[in-house]
Amino acid sequence: MRVKCVLCDKIESIENESLQAKRLRNRPIHTYMCKPCETRISEKTQKRADTGNFKLYRSKVQEEEW
Repeated sequence: MRVKCVLCDKIESIENESLQAKRLRNRPIHTYMCKPCETRISEKTQKRADTGNFKLYRSKVQEEEW
């Protein structure tokens, strides 16, 4: 399967039967990012988180008590 990185527009080929290919085919909201872009984004995010001025907003999971 041929895929295109959303950040750098690099076209790569991935295995047709892989889990990532299945997710891209079945759920259009999933996007592909190449490995160099993925590592660059994760490194920059980690640097910002280490400064202490970065807040990562995540939704709170509410547990239901029965």
